[in-house]
Amino acid sequence: MGDGVVRPTEFVEALAKGMAILEALGRSAPEMTLSEVARLVRLSPAAARRSLLTLEALGYVGRRAKRFHLTPKVMTLGSSFYLAARIDEILLPDLRALVDTYGDASSIGTLDGAHVVYLAHYSVQRARRATAVAGARYPAFATSMGRVLLAALPDDAGNAYWDTFEPVALTSKTLTDRAALKQEVARVAAEGFATTVDQLDYGITALAVPIRDAEGHTIAALNSSGYTGLVTPEAMVRDRLPALRETAMHVSHQIARHPMLRAVLCAQ
Repeated sequence: MGDGVVRPTEFVEALAKGMAILEALGRSAPEMTLSEVARLVRLSPAAARRSLLTLEALGYVGRRAKRFHLTPKVMTLGSSFYLAARIDEILLPDLRALVDTYGDASSIGTLDGAHVVYLAHYSVQRARRATAVAGARYPAFATSMGRVLLAALPDDAGNAYWDTFEPVALTSKTLTDRAALKQEVARVAAEGFATTVDQLDYGITALAVPIRDAEGHTIAALNSSGYTGLVTPEAMVRDRLPALRETAMHVSHQIARHPMLRAVLCAQ
């Protein structure tokens, strides 16, 4: 697909194109024309048309006039993993306990390339803010969990991330300077936690810690977030850091007891 990535000999290009289209649809606009999809996914119009028509026949894509959109059937792809990995049973109880204690919101996420993917989220917040639901993806550099996960990358993976790093200012406070971000991630690695203020969206102050496996490898991250102005990063570190670290240890033990989730996270 022209991204320079080495493919295995049995790589199915057509399947990859279809998955790329599913990921792209709705990310920039609720509906897109064939030419818009082709341009976004970097496919020829003919290749994009074949993939879209196949996805439409399978029920994952719908069409209104000349504009394509996702259908609710797409949700079955994520829900299958969610149910099989028993996210509600394994991860949500600890998030609820944190929110019961501190209010606000709590999430668990893992790294997928340059993005954090939310595995679980629980919140009592109702204000407008970046949506932190299971399956949400956000740039790792702009989130507390993302910085924790970036800090744990092996040298080769870390170098690859920074070599291709393309910062986007999501708010006027988003840190986008490469050198400053690398310094911040190094601090996170040394101190074992990350804090962010208004980096991903206005009104979000967050604290995150790593979730490690039995060998000490970081396999996910756990955060607690609150409203900027009502809580400071210093107060979160003082009041919540010990509880977050204790919860991260308990989550790690829970993951170790459930083969599917352990296999998925430990293979990251």
